This record gives sequence, structure tokens and C-alpha cells, in this order.
Amino acid sequence: MLFGSTGALAIAPRRRLHAAETDEVVIGSPATISDAPFFIAERKGYWAEQNLHMKIVNMQTGPQMVAPLGAGQIDIAAAATSAGLFNAAARGIGLKMVADKGSNQPGYSYVSLLVRKALVESGKFKTMKDLKGLKVAEPGKGGSTGSTVNQALKSAGLTYDDVTHVILGFPEMLIGMENGAIDAAIVPEPFNTFGRNKGVGVRFPSDTFYPRQTIAVVLYGPAFMAKRAEIAQRFMVAYLKAVRFYNGAIKGGHFAGPNAAELIDILTTETRYKDAALYRDVVPNGCDPDGKLDLPSIETDLAFWREQKYVEDMISATDVLDESYVTAALKVLGPYHAM
Repeated sequence: MLFGSTGALAIAPRRRLHAAETDEVVIGSPATISDAPFFIAERKGYWAEQNLHMKIVNMQTGPQMVAPLGAGQIDIAAAATSAGLFNAAARGIGLKMVADKGSNQPGYSYVSLLVRKALVESGKFKTMKDLKGLKVAEPGKGGSTGSTVNQALKSAGLTYDDVTHVILGFPEMLIGMENGAIDAAIVPEPFNTFGRNKGVGVRFPSDTFYPRQTIAVVLYGPAFMAKRAEIAQRFMVAYLKAVRFYNGAIKGGHFAGPNAAELIDILTTETRYKDAALYRDVVPNGCDPDGKLDLPSIETDLAFWREQKYVEDMISATDVLDESYVTAALKVLGPYHAM
């Protein structure tokens, strides 16, 4: 699938497939490291086992995916959680969060606080209480990272308004830290590693102040669930097999498990990051091997967005969750057993 010159998504009409043919599923995805299960499922043949063909459309943000997801132009979105997803659901767009895609599990906080190295070396920053009065960057309002910052501040008895918030893209955060324009930022991998290797920042893992935050999810669109439910279920079986392979590639907070070499080969082929050595440095994202979302963290983020007036409708976290696909897939696969 391609984007036309107007930015609209050009989707070919779906056709009825014969038994020998595969069912196409269209995924909106930014093709980041946390999309590894999609690439794994292709390379390992898990989609083929379920008689599925994946078509990945490059889409960078969750809000960009909402309209195509609601209209049935894409079936699935791989997106970060945000106030916008809840607002879309409140407007009647029947999207659902169905599985974990990336979470800050213990030892795997791939979205963490990066503090300007000069502040740490001078002793001006030692703990989260030293955030008070600093300039802290986030990529935008209403995203999961704002809630991460809020939890860092709360852990030290501070409030969200005790720092100055600066909106910057991730590459610009590193530039801002280098020239002293900002003091800290919530930065995902691989940008967190870029900042550390460049000598501009020191990482403070988010799981120390906000364990198990759900950052990114698999979203199903309403038409996919209503009209292609059996295909949606087959997708989940293949997806969880891929997630389990992924978990076999991570160990001790790194890509160091038995499957690491094979996964790094997949990632250097399928993502924009081609340096295999980089994957030895980054902190991988957590991804629950049984696909389960962390409801308490989603509720925490939603409460923060409501407090900041980013979400005004009284929609609940459970209104946007549907764990039935994961539950059914686990009946096929059984519970996860670590390698």
C-alpha cells in the first residue's frame, strides 16, 4: 500500500480469497525496533502458518492511524498509547487495544529519562527530586511520555508543574541537551543510546519510578473485528508466537538471549537501523510473552491525561481494551515458558 501525493492512503479493494490463497491483513506501523514481532512472524513463517499475508503501511504516529483504522483502510495499528486513542474511542470509533507491543518491564525500560551529563557530573542532579525547576522535553502533549515524566516527579513528591515542559522531537532532544537548552528528556531507544554514546546524557531507567508502563499496543479496527473475526484470531496466534521468539532474544536488559543473533539480523534488514553493533548497546523493549496489557498503567496514564484536560469524556480504560483475542490465542499456544 502506498501514500498518494495528497497523503491519503491508497487501498485496493479487498477480494474474496480462495482456499489456497492467503488472507491479507494491512498494518499501520512506524517500523521501529518494538515492531520486531511483525518482522519475526514474516521471517519465521508464522504468518504463513496461519494462512496470512501482512501488508505494512508506514505510518509514524498513533493519531495518524486512527482515521484509516476507523474507516477500515488498515486492519491493525501498531501505536503508542495516547489521549488521542481514548478521544477517538469516545467519539465512537470502535478501536480496541488487544495486545502489548512495547512496555517498560523491569530491566527493559526502553523509554527512560535521559539527564544532561553535565548536571549529573556536577552533582546538581542526583535523584528525581532534583528535577524541580529543570527544563524537561517530551515529544508532544497527550502522549504516554508525559505520564512517565509525571510519575518521575511524583516519586520525588513533585508535581507536573514543578518543571518547565519543552516539546521537541527525539533527535532535537539530544541537540538540546548538548547545547544546554534542555536539562532532561524522556527518550526511547535507540535515541537514548545515541545520547549516552555521544556523551550528552545519563540514563535513569523508568522502571525505577514507573514499573511496567504500557507504551505501545496492538490496535484492532472495528471492521476487522466485526467482519474478519476469524482472521483477527489467527493473526493473534501468529503474533504471540513471534513475541515469544522475541522474548527468547532478550536477556539481562539486552539483546543477549539465545535468539539474539537471528533477531538482530532481522532488525538490521527490516528497520532503518542497519548497524548490528547498535542492537548490542540498546535496552530492548519489554513485551509480555502472553500478550497481556498492564491495565493499572493504562489507568494511570488515562488519569493523568484527564487531569491535564487532554481527555474530557469519562471513558474508562476497560472501554478501549479487548483481551478476548489474547485469551483465545493462549488456548491454542498455552502459557509461555522461558527458554
